[in-house]
Amino acid sequence: MHHSIFLVGPMGAGKSTIGKLLAAELQLPFADSDKVLEERTGADIPWIFDVEGEAGFRRRESDVLEDLCRSPAQVVATGGGIVLLEENRRLLKESSGLVVYLQASVEQLVERTAKNTNRPLLNVADPRARIVEILNARDPLYREVADLVCDTDHCTPRQAALLVAERLSAGESAHL
Repeated sequence: MHHSIFLVGPMGAGKSTIGKLLAAELQLPFADSDKVLEERTGADIPWIFDVEGEAGFRRRESDVLEDLCRSPAQVVATGGGIVLLEENRRLLKESSGLVVYLQASVEQLVERTAKNTNRPLLNVADPRARIVEILNARDPLYREVADLVCDTDHCTPRQAALLVAERLSAGESAHL
């Protein structure tokens, strides 16, 4: 595999977990855009949101994505909101990499994100309603950039990684 694989999808879809497994399967390095951003700034994402707001965070996220798009082949787990900026969607579409949309049902996303306090957008009274709102806004954008769509609801992270690897090696570019 000579291209990077960019995993997009909502919070809780499994981008980081599946990404690490997929990278191992494809024998590629793994990068998590949120972790790269935190390492560069020396601050965690909730702190960046508090100090710079979402707009400041998104600018930093774009810079990281641009660098990751120019890096050698790797598997990249992107932040859930990476598709919000048109510039980022353009970067993903114009990169030589493949974009995989990891989708999951609202119920799965609520369950998977329930105990994680490192998600500033879900620090609200009704996280489920917020997830629905986010998904409604972002799903078309994920689909716009995706070369492949993989439903992660009914499989383990390992099964999802193997499914994506299998479809990528078969050269498919459709819904998984």
